[in-house]
Amino acid sequence: MSRSKANEQPRVLGLLGLTMINIVAIASLRDLPQMATYGVGSIFFYVLAALVFFIPVSIVSAELATAWPERGGIYVWVREAFGEKWGFIAVFLQWFQNICWFPVILTFGAASLAFAILPEGARDLSENKFYVVSVVLVTYWVSVFLNFRGLSGSSLISTIGTSTGVLIPGLLLVGLAGLGILQGVPSNLMANGDRWIPEMTQFSNVTFAVSVWLAFAGMEMTAAHAREVRSPERIYPISILISAIVILTVFILGALSIATALAPGEYNLQSGVTESLRLMLGRYGLEELSRVVAFGMAVGVFGSVNAWILGPSKGLLAAAEDGALPKSLRKVNSKSVPTRILLIQALIVSLLCVAFTLQPTVAAAYFMISVLTIQIYLCMYFIMFMAALRLRRLHPEKRGTFQVPGGKIGLVAVCLTGGSSALFAIALGFFPPAQLRETGIDPTAFVSFLAIGLVGTFCIPVLISHFHKKQKTKN
Repeated sequence: MSRSKANEQPRVLGLLGLTMINIVAIASLRDLPQMATYGVGSIFFYVLAALVFFIPVSIVSAELATAWPERGGIYVWVREAFGEKWGFIAVFLQWFQNICWFPVILTFGAASLAFAILPEGARDLSENKFYVVSVVLVTYWVSVFLNFRGLSGSSLISTIGTSTGVLIPGLLLVGLAGLGILQGVPSNLMANGDRWIPEMTQFSNVTFAVSVWLAFAGMEMTAAHAREVRSPERIYPISILISAIVILTVFILGALSIATALAPGEYNLQSGVTESLRLMLGRYGLEELSRVVAFGMAVGVFGSVNAWILGPSKGLLAAAEDGALPKSLRKVNSKSVPTRILLIQALIVSLLCVAFTLQPTVAAAYFMISVLTIQIYLCMYFIMFMAALRLRRLHPEKRGTFQVPGGKIGLVAVCLTGGSSALFAIALGFFPPAQLRETGIDPTAFVSFLAIGLVGTFCIPVLISHFHKKQKTKN
């Protein structure tokens, strides 16, 4: 199929659909137990991450998406700023971190499903490697084949997933915690952390907070769907604003709610949300309802995966259409879905899932791959911020309907803030968290894994670009 024909796609996404994809892709409840360990200090980390990362990413993405509303997203922005090679590196980082993220989020879904099936044995089942890997593989491959049908079906699944996986359990968490406080139920909030500004003299005490950056990441992802959005220049900014408010509210209140229910030492990263809901619903004889909610959360994870499968893959497709990848990867089906790229992606995800079994516990694998995901993604964001600065200088005529407030000075301030926070979070991620000593993670192995993974992820697109360029020269 020719490139022009591939780009002729129906505009199926409106404000509601785009906002729901944003929320379900970003506002996962999976990171709440990690942040709840800081008690009231979690507010500080969420607000800090929102100010120095989430807001900069959101408004810069809005400017770039409305100025360059074409399929490809991050690839197009960086290509226009620094050339095809760097555009390919940026989109590869986005695509590959997505691959690392799938096993992490699906592990959370497997834990929620375990609770729905067998509440009493949920913690043991969520640490059973065979169970976790089986659920991850089956769920992911089903999602891949569903996405072969195009974005309209994926959008519907994402909308359902937002309700069952984020909004309903999030409202239940907050409502039950608030009701408990009004009724005088003893709270563990201050026991988890009574410092509004947490102790930060030792990096190992705040490494968990790096997960906030990943929790807030992804607002740029829907730019890859720009050609399927009705009136993108108007809908993007409004969608981002609504999404940001909902996401920040869910994160802060959700983490505080878990902290009121669970005492220090009772946390399980994969199943902390369901355990909190079970405990709070049990106060009113509604413990069985927690199983229904847990199943809804598992469905929500399914919706989140669906929201993410196509976006970065379309960015990689744009790179292939530009000649940065072999022609064979340009193949799309009748729904303009890059089927070959999705199949390669699924094979790599499957290999990563098998790698889960090499770690001492599921929690250890969960955390190590999660941190690597953050590191890779933050590198991409740093490139994006630098690209935004260069694009404003190179193409002042490319003005979307939304621009970062404050003119050129405002853009410089926002990009430097976002870029600096990304670099700081990358450095912080190399310090093994004090809270995970019991998982069996060896500090040296942890740092080596991150360093090798990060360097290797950069080397892969450089080598692909180098050899593919040589092959084109020969031909």
